[in-house]
Amino acid sequence: MMLVEQTRVPDAALPVAQFKDHLRLGSGFADDDLQDALLAGCLRAAMAVIEARTGKVVLARDYTWTLGAWRDLGAQVLPVAPVQAITQLRITNRLGEPAVIDPARYRLVADQHRPKMVASGFMLPTIPVAGAAEISFRAGFGAQWGDIPADLAHAVMLLAARYYELRDGAQTAPDMPFGVTALIERYRHVRLFGGVGR
Repeated sequence: MMLVEQTRVPDAALPVAQFKDHLRLGSGFADDDLQDALLAGCLRAAMAVIEARTGKVVLARDYTWTLGAWRDLGAQVLPVAPVQAITQLRITNRLGEPAVIDPARYRLVADQHRPKMVASGFMLPTIPVAGAAEISFRAGFGAQWGDIPADLAHAVMLLAARYYELRDGAQTAPDMPFGVTALIERYRHVRLFGGVGR
């Protein structure tokens, strides 16, 4: 299985101005934007860590997930949440020749923790021996910072602030501050049986 991020969060979607306020950085100077790239990098790093811990995509973007077999012949749990839409399903044979599957043959069942692609009939399309299924989908709470739940957005700010303060690489505290852990706890989903497929 391989999950590939196809689109990147645009710089304009990052709350750099809000982050400056959070850090209480000075404003009104000619060089106000001098640290913008650094601040954006801290926000991106914090989002990546929180997404890895929770399995939730903060800002919306497109993904492609490739797998060699279904865990359940009638439904497949997707690897991240929340999923907004499944944009395409392709099945490739052992020669790598793709076939796009009619969207009428499957549908998305949205869920906060375990969104699924479910067969419209009894079974999902068969994956040939040595072939693969490639699911393209859009995931995330929304395209704008205001679309994100307030507690999750605050957790990103807190963690990004920590990265900004420790940008010299010095470690003086645990990797994940308690405040961040408490804020993201309700978004974490315990995965049993070694993966996302159950």
